[in-house]
Amino acid sequence: VIPSMRSLTAEEYVEAFKSFLDHSTEHQCMDEFNREEMPNIQDLKMIRILQAAHPGVLIDNEIIEPNPQHVAAYRELVNQASDLQNVSFVWHQLTSLEYEQQVKEEGTHRKFDFIHMIQMLYRVEDIPNTIKFFHSCLDHHGKLLIIILSDSSGWATLWKKYRHCLPSTDCGHYITSNGITDVLKRLGVEYRVYEFPSGWDITECFIEGDPVGGLMMDFLTGTKNFLGTAPPGLRRRLQEALCQPECSSKKDGRIIFSNNLSMIVVES
Repeated sequence: VIPSMRSLTAEEYVEAFKSFLDHSTEHQCMDEFNREEMPNIQDLKMIRILQAAHPGVLIDNEIIEPNPQHVAAYRELVNQASDLQNVSFVWHQLTSLEYEQQVKEEGTHRKFDFIHMIQMLYRVEDIPNTIKFFHSCLDHHGKLLIIILSDSSGWATLWKKYRHCLPSTDCGHYITSNGITDVLKRLGVEYRVYEFPSGWDITECFIEGDPVGGLMMDFLTGTKNFLGTAPPGLRRRLQEALCQPECSSKKDGRIIFSNNLSMIVVES
């Protein structure tokens, strides 16, 4: 009996996500953006860039993260760092919606010079209202950075064709940059979009029985053990789609999935 398809749990997602990061250029792509376009951005890397650009200036850093493991890991990194002078950290183990509700209830609407939303809008309940709220938290001349998958990525093609065949996720947002810029246009705010190419080597997805390839397919589909639970026809069609030019390219005999990112800078 073939078990039915189901979405990844939070723990399974983290494991599959690690296989993605280990074989993709996503973080290098973000680093390039940090250096070339906005010299003040990606958790501790962003803080260090800010410190270098504004030596001696006090940086008040507030973190909003619902996952306790992620909060603990970030705290540990901060504790191990010896170069974070003049930086304060306030930790909110909350979802973005819970943070918004807390701010409104307490009447403590702080203003910030810089807010980033890196690959997180897929997991909020109400994308337009989330963007609207955090934009309202910007101080004069502040900037909001949104990093999201580009419509030129293979993800966009894959989601359009196959998301109806896959189990629903706990968040359910298959959104790319055009969906975000549509929201920004409706809000009437000024923004700029920077496109950055990023690739993910998915060659192992096509090697029968390869454990890394199995995790990659789980991440691509948001499905636990996709190769073992998907109907044979769906598995075949999806693997064929992954090889098409709109999803991937070939380099030195490897299959490189398009993981292109859009980095959207929103003015206050």
